[in-house]
Amino acid sequence: MGRTLAVALTGMHGHLVEVEADIGQTLPGFVLLGLPDQSLQESRDRIKAASRNSGLPLTRRHLTVNLVPAALHKRGPGFDLAIVMASYAADGQVRHVDGPVFLAELGLDGRLRHAPGILPSVMAAVDAGYPEVVVAQQSVDEASLVPGARVRGYGTLHDVIRAFGGVPEAPPLTTVMPPGPAASVGDRPGTGADAADGAWAGAAADLADVSGQYEARFALEVAAAGAHHLFLEGSPGAGKTMLAERLPGILPPLDDRTALEATAVRSLGGGAREVTGLVRSPPFQSPHHSASMASLVGGGTGVARPGAASFAHGGVLFLDEAPEFDRRVLNALRQPLESGTVTLHRSGGTVRYPARFQLVLAANPCPCGWGAGRGSRCRCTSLQRRRYSGRLSGPLLDRVDIQVTVPAVDASALTSGPAGEDSATVRERVLAAVRRQRERLAPLGLTRNAHAPATLLRDGPLAVDPRARAAADAAVDRAELTARGHARVMRLAWTVADLRGADRPGAGDVDTALYLRRRTEGEEAA
Repeated sequence: MGRTLAVALTGMHGHLVEVEADIGQTLPGFVLLGLPDQSLQESRDRIKAASRNSGLPLTRRHLTVNLVPAALHKRGPGFDLAIVMASYAADGQVRHVDGPVFLAELGLDGRLRHAPGILPSVMAAVDAGYPEVVVAQQSVDEASLVPGARVRGYGTLHDVIRAFGGVPEAPPLTTVMPPGPAASVGDRPGTGADAADGAWAGAAADLADVSGQYEARFALEVAAAGAHHLFLEGSPGAGKTMLAERLPGILPPLDDRTALEATAVRSLGGGAREVTGLVRSPPFQSPHHSASMASLVGGGTGVARPGAASFAHGGVLFLDEAPEFDRRVLNALRQPLESGTVTLHRSGGTVRYPARFQLVLAANPCPCGWGAGRGSRCRCTSLQRRRYSGRLSGPLLDRVDIQVTVPAVDASALTSGPAGEDSATVRERVLAAVRRQRERLAPLGLTRNAHAPATLLRDGPLAVDPRARAAADAAVDRAELTARGHARVMRLAWTVADLRGADRPGAGDVDTALYLRRRTEGEEAA
């Protein structure tokens, strides 16, 4: 009997799997048990070819491999190396294979290949008390990102056999081909995989490129400082997309935990692409308005895969032309906006993915886009305008802290107006405000103002003085603010106070916060 260890992933959660191999005296065969999926069933032929081409063929007797726990579904080719090493151990060909966790796919020529989800798999192994992992050579950098992991990387099955005391009967069929350039998902924005899959936008874009729009620029700064969601409404060409694309450039870098989670999501969704560094720059995802529920929130057959909301974890999810998105897709964002996670239920199990992103919505004032200001160019009927604005549900907009109008830029701002501040200058103020938040919120187990629960804002340590919040209280009495909206105004007031270096929000900070929510809460509230 031979035993090795592997990891089965359900979403980002890994389960340690014991791979048992037994050689019987019946007719030759290879049986794989333990709820393997189709790609794992195919591993039998891959393993036979890889072992033969590595100089140590599998036994010719009846081989039975069982994946324990048997009730857990196992998917993907990442079990290949664990299965073949357990089979060799059952035949007495290798030794001491019951300690490490084996995570690699096999090629037919015996080469070890990168398997998707290495990072969360190694995290699960270390958490279970098995820090030693064996992976393909190109997976070493990704596996080494997990604190406490002891990583051993090999290029071929032939090398692994020799490392565990085996003596191949012949040299490998081929030598290891040099790896191509790695598609890095690291901390260099706009390069490697980030540039390839649109995970970063605006790395080289600067706020100085935006002409005028001082109010919208201030709203962007407040959103960055407090991790608030943002809605921009304005005519085509006013600069909504330019502003949204520049938000990642003024955000703070990801902390260690968020960086590890964001990189783990990228590892799961990256296919055969290996990860070579932690994602430190805030990601930027901008799906097209034709995106499906599965592509935006996550889903698919079998175990649900992460969507754009999870790939934006720690960064920005930008929905341009937001009213053009399917209403059901937009409303599906309400849960992650509140909880910071996406929970997906399927017949194959329930998975959870992190989704703590900043939502940025952009929309025109009407279907034709020219209904702002005087609206002299607008040809939309009142019914068309109501239907258009009604595509964004009230409960969704109520969760968006900042809602501002982006007016059309006049010629003076384009030609002779003073240049706006660049991203580096604004980012310094944002980082200073973030440091103040973290110092204040650390005893409460929080990091950003936008994540503070309403109970702490009403009568807890974050409660605003009643005289300072009088305008917000009056807006609630006039039904211009909901209870949720009132809490969001208080969060905004704290962020405005942090930006100006105040210890607590004053009446002016609350008035500014009300003004930043004026689109849905009414002009009078400001």
